[in-house]
Amino acid sequence: MARPKKCRRVCRVPKVQRFLPEDGRGEPVTMTVDELECIRLLDLEGLTQEQCAAQMMVARATVTSIYDAARRKVAEALVHGRGLLIQGGDFAVCEHSGHCCGCCGQGERPCCQDCGATEFCRRRSV
Repeated sequence: MARPKKCRRVCRVPKVQRFLPEDGRGEPVTMTVDELECIRLLDLEGLTQEQCAAQMMVARATVTSIYDAARRKVAEALVHGRGLLIQGGDFAVCEHSGHCCGCCGQGERPCCQDCGATEFCRRRSV
């Protein structure tokens, strides 16, 4: 029996969930919300894999696996001119989304500078 997936923490659900080329061909590629969060943290925010793992509350090896899958999906969409949909996954939205300091799980700092919370809620398995 396979081990159940550990819920991954994300800061927010993306506002834009569909990217389509003008002359998109074929079925769109589907990326999960946690895969997008991994790309955001590593490529946009410049975190290390260890920092990303702490923020998403998963193991570093899991971050590597998520990141590899996400990069393959982005490459497939770009190279083959397919759309990219962002939906689903086993994730939880940080309860401080919208007023979080953005440093969840990094070092000794708590999730939220205002209240010091270190937990997250609203598990969303889609």
